[in-house]
Amino acid sequence: MIVEYIDEALKRARYEIIDDEEPYYGEVRELRGVWATGKTLEECRGNLKDVIEGWILLSTRKGLAVPKLGDVEIREIEEALA
Repeated sequence: MIVEYIDEALKRARYEIIDDEEPYYGEVRELRGVWATGKTLEECRGNLKDVIEGWILLSTRKGLAVPKLGDVEIREIEEALA
C-alpha cells in the first residue's frame, strides 16, 4: 500500500531547474509541503521519494488525512483488514 502510494506520487511529481547549488527541484502538488532538491534529477527524485515516505508516516502518526492519488490511498490497518 505505501509503496504503491509513493510510486503514484512520484508519477505526479513535477520537476524544474532552479538557480541553486542543487538545481533540480521536484514537488508533488497534491501533497502539501512535499518537495525536494538535488544535484541531479536522479538525486532529486530519490530525495523526493524519501520526503514522500516521511510525509506519509508523519501524517498518519498525527492522524492527518492523506489524500487519495488516483485509485491509490493509504488506509488505516483496521479499515484495510475489515
